[in-house]
Amino acid sequence: MTRLSAMKLSLILASSWSACAMAQEAPQEPQADDGTAIIVTGTRAVGMQAADSAAPVQVFSQEALSHVGQPNLNQALTQMVPSFTAQTQGTDMSNFSLSARLRGLSPNHTLVMVNGKRRHGSAILQVIAGPFQGSAAPSIDLIPPDAVSRIEVLQDGAAAVYGTDAIAGAINLILKDQTEGGTFKVTGGQYYNSEGELFSASGNVGFKLGEDGFFNVTAFHRRQSYTSTGTGQVTMADIDGNPYVNTAGTYAGQFGSTNNYYDPAWAGLDLKGINGGQAKSQLNLLFYNMGYDFGGVELYSFGDVSRRVGYAKQGYRPPNRICADSTDLSTCYGETGTFGMVPQQKVEQKEYSFTVGAKGEFGGGWNYDVSTTYGYDQNKIWTIESAHRALWIESYQASLLPGSTVTPSTVTDAYDGGFKLSQLTNTLDIRKEFDVGMAAPLTLAFGGEYRRDTYEIVAGDFASTYKEGVQSFPGYKDVDAGKHSRSSKAVYLNLIAQPVDGWTVDLAGRYEDYSDFGDTQIGKITTRYDFSDAFAIRGTASTGFRAPTLAESFYSTVNVGPTSAVLQLPAGSPAATLLGFNALKPEKSTNFSAGIVLRPIPRLAITIDGYYIKIKDRISATASLPAIQGGLPVPGAENILAAIASTGLVLDTGLQTLGVASFTNLIDTETYGIDFAARYPVMLDFGKLDLSLTANYNKSKITDNKNPTLFSAVSESYIEDASPEYKVVAGVNFSSGPFSANLRQTFYGKTSVLVRSALSAAALNGQPQERDGVVKATGITDLELGYDFTDFVTFSIGANNLFDKRPEKPKLLSGVTVLPGQSPYENGTTTWNSYYGHGAYGSAGGYYYARIDFKF
Repeated sequence: MTRLSAMKLSLILASSWSACAMAQEAPQEPQADDGTAIIVTGTRAVGMQAADSAAPVQVFSQEALSHVGQPNLNQALTQMVPSFTAQTQGTDMSNFSLSARLRGLSPNHTLVMVNGKRRHGSAILQVIAGPFQGSAAPSIDLIPPDAVSRIEVLQDGAAAVYGTDAIAGAINLILKDQTEGGTFKVTGGQYYNSEGELFSASGNVGFKLGEDGFFNVTAFHRRQSYTSTGTGQVTMADIDGNPYVNTAGTYAGQFGSTNNYYDPAWAGLDLKGINGGQAKSQLNLLFYNMGYDFGGVELYSFGDVSRRVGYAKQGYRPPNRICADSTDLSTCYGETGTFGMVPQQKVEQKEYSFTVGAKGEFGGGWNYDVSTTYGYDQNKIWTIESAHRALWIESYQASLLPGSTVTPSTVTDAYDGGFKLSQLTNTLDIRKEFDVGMAAPLTLAFGGEYRRDTYEIVAGDFASTYKEGVQSFPGYKDVDAGKHSRSSKAVYLNLIAQPVDGWTVDLAGRYEDYSDFGDTQIGKITTRYDFSDAFAIRGTASTGFRAPTLAESFYSTVNVGPTSAVLQLPAGSPAATLLGFNALKPEKSTNFSAGIVLRPIPRLAITIDGYYIKIKDRISATASLPAIQGGLPVPGAENILAAIASTGLVLDTGLQTLGVASFTNLIDTETYGIDFAARYPVMLDFGKLDLSLTANYNKSKITDNKNPTLFSAVSESYIEDASPEYKVVAGVNFSSGPFSANLRQTFYGKTSVLVRSALSAAALNGQPQERDGVVKATGITDLELGYDFTDFVTFSIGANNLFDKRPEKPKLLSGVTVLPGQSPYENGTTTWNSYYGHGAYGSAGGYYYARIDFKF
């Protein structure tokens, strides 16, 4: 679609309906639950309301999900849950599997469930250095918002209840199960600068199956275009866009030419849009939920099928890159000697998940739920619109031999390989209530789980793996490829008692046995006491255990940029062992929380919960350990160069930066914070006002770093400073007759990571190579206005980041000599005027949208 076409489509549809529709009042749903919703997360007791839960659980209705401009659940939860932080942008493959986390911990510390059943992880591992590095968590972007009836967010350690990855909490997405009616939505939007155009269409419909069954299905389509960052390339021009040409007409940058070659086309070379930000992608999804009650036995099933194709712009390759002689641009491939080259990464993702199960009652009050879930995620990767430098040089040189008939050539596309992930989960849950003379029946629950995980790296073709591979993304070699598996068995026991009125005690224990990491026992105790209807206290103490994901243990590749390369070494591999990166082991955690529940006046509900999480031998990724910086060897890095040499990999020549990274158990951490939530609905003579205020304060500290050389200060900054210490969300939702307005103000604290200059230590003249890259605290405003033309048609317009806030730009170095073609920035970026990407909000700025909703 052309610019604005998605937005125009929504506007045209709305106007066509408004011309023939009379405004009528439509019922309004509360956005945040008022505490009366029956929850299934965080407890195995039946009929528990969120307001009465001993564990902190927030519930968000489908109405709340509908007021988010960009139709994906990552965005929705970011705007509604203060302790939830979503990855705002990715690089390479991470563009297609953006992660999220709770309480500043790893995304791998949060369990994602659908209808209470574990969701499979992502085959894409986040390997780019930063706070989301190492994530292989489920991609909730593959769950369409219109398929979800409500979301229950458990903000408490629950490893003893659900399994090893529920250290920070759990997110449970409850699917719709209505038997009639449906919705259809069309959304169009784009960023203020006309980039990133988005169009989505989503439909949900429910059917009745026989007398006692239902079938609910959701179809979802979304396509979005590129965004870019910055205004040009350091390698080609100065900060004002002027090419590096001296008065004699020669190129004075890194393309110094022995024959004074200069292409006049460089003077008008427009590089403003070449620096990739958000990828271009198209996603198609089909989700279903069904069940049938046969009288005492209910059979159920739910699942999805999805396909995504995406294209991500890679780093700009300057005009002398694909040349037989880098000082003679007439020896370059095609037009790359004039215009350079921007390769693209193409990713094709195929994913599906199916659950089948049965639940019912037997033997006088014994309830059972038995289920099987299988999830699969495959990603195939290509590099396109690229070139193979080594093949071009070899064929060019062969063409110069006497009598040669060889024509210089290179491939432009290559299959780089891919990933496959699968997870099979079988569960059995048994529950019964006993009358033992206490204030309420004693709930006894027990059960078991068997899980088998597989992870495979698929090798690329010849062109992608020959020598350094094609430009921008070398393929996965045979030494990287392999299939790995793990199985685990678990049993649990859960007792929930109410000894006296107002006092609840919840005890849980779990035993797990892994095929590769042995066994463990973990436990949890949760309690709550209601002093009155207006005041209650609650608290939890629990232990946890998390084995490394298969991807964390076995992922291997080379991450490259135009002039950089970082080898990702699998922990425990021969090369990694040379540097001290031993094989990963499980991490252990201890979690304490305590809070209060207040209802001081009718309709006002306030919860305050503090927490403390201690993780021993935390699995974390390191920042790149540099061996070459600014084109020069780093003093004392001989062991890193030796480890790189031991891999036998052929790397691109002329690298300015070279390093290695891996995953480790080198640190112990503690995380503490406070969650606050308050909601107050107000009935007015002319409408309804729903006021909400939620906040999170969160701080992580490294209490022990067993090897500061390997886990450097840069790595530490990703743990301690890359998440905002506070996030406050204030919401006002107003409705009057057919009109509605939803205003949300989010305040983010500052984030900071240590960044490294691309210059060598000698070029910096004693100045530090590492400095704080700070994104300052700021407020982000979201606004949506809606109008019900009829009971069945609603039109909405809105904006996320209404005032177009952007993160800070890296600072320019001062007091040093920076040659043309070198990065003058503190973080070493080769993009002029780009924004920091580690902030809690995106760097693309304001986004506006229009949406039309049909109900039937």
